[in-house]
Amino acid sequence: MKRLGTIVSAAVMMLGMGTAAYAATTVDLDNAPNGTHFVKGTTADCTVDGGVVTCGSYELAGVGNIDATASLDATYAATVNCRNHGGQVVESHSQSTSVASSTGALSPENGRLTVPTLTSGMTPSAAQFEEQATCPNPNWTSEVDASSIALTGYTYTLSFDGYTEPAVTITG
Repeated sequence: MKRLGTIVSAAVMMLGMGTAAYAATTVDLDNAPNGTHFVKGTTADCTVDGGVVTCGSYELAGVGNIDATASLDATYAATVNCRNHGGQVVESHSQSTSVASSTGALSPENGRLTVPTLTSGMTPSAAQFEEQATCPNPNWTSEVDASSIALTGYTYTLSFDGYTEPAVTITG
């Protein structure tokens, strides 16, 4: 018997600086121990505030003794201007960087798994982008437009040991 406990929901939320996007939550309990369910009153969700992603704490029951790991990967983009020795901007392009966080191994107690809050932390700074910025000509200087730094998306997952796909996925 297929135990497809899939829940998909979409909500408009703000990502970064004024970019509207949809966030989708998928719960597929076929990718969790048999009997897994959310404890009443808890749910998996993420919010975005000022470019910082926060995925809240929740609790699952019926997981037996199977460990799990929650991960959050947030992607940010910025405009990189490449300036030649004459001081002219000769190329502009977008560059991305990811900020990852993880709970590490989570062990259930008495068949219940408490999943803690995960956050993407602070939005990367212009200096952090500049450390990774590249221009096609090594003689050009890269400059990051700090006002262009924005969250472009994120993926949150909760995966149980021994399962190939996540039980919970939230994308925005």
